[in-house]
Amino acid sequence: MGKKSLSSEEPQQWTMEIKPVRRALDIPFAEIWSYRDLMFLLVRRDFVAMYKQTILGPLWFVIQPILTTIVFTLIFGKIANISTDGLPHMLFYLAGITCWAYFSESLTKTSETFTQNANIFGKVYFPRVIVPLSIIISNLIKLAIQFLLFLAFVVYYWNSGSSVQPNMAVLMLPILIILMGGIGLSLGMIISSLTTKYRDLKFLLTFAVQLLM
Repeated sequence: MGKKSLSSEEPQQWTMEIKPVRRALDIPFAEIWSYRDLMFLLVRRDFVAMYKQTILGPLWFVIQPILTTIVFTLIFGKIANISTDGLPHMLFYLAGITCWAYFSESLTKTSETFTQNANIFGKVYFPRVIVPLSIIISNLIKLAIQFLLFLAFVVYYWNSGSSVQPNMAVLMLPILIILMGGIGLSLGMIISSLTTKYRDLKFLLTFAVQLLM
């Protein structure tokens, strides 16, 4: 009996312990890194699913901002005649559309994290933050493609004699991209947690994003 009682009192070894986060900003970076393969798989899934079963495929990453920029140039540049402080209208509106598209898509897609992945969350354990992080990274790939398009327009206007002069503020661009992704991620996760109970927030968010644009 003595040996049996001693063996029963030995501490149990657990493979994984699931517990609530106790401190603010207590992000499990080590755990997220251990699930990096899953995150890269989700990034690939999100990126491929953007224009799956379309004829032009990834070309929409380029066509969509160009068409939107043309519309903005015609309405605000030609009809409303709004000044852009000497910058070419195409560059001015393309820069704004590219940055806003990254932020708005990161926000709206992240806000659907818990409603769109409820079945997965209930079956398999992994850090929940991996899903919204994969959305941010997949949108970052799209942003990189559209940024190359923007650089092509900059080179074109530069060679054509336009007054396009990059300055030291360009060095702040990586910080701005991190801020846009971080704000979209944080606000999206807050809204996603509320959307599980109040589904009306989904429609209000769509309206708010369109209004802010």
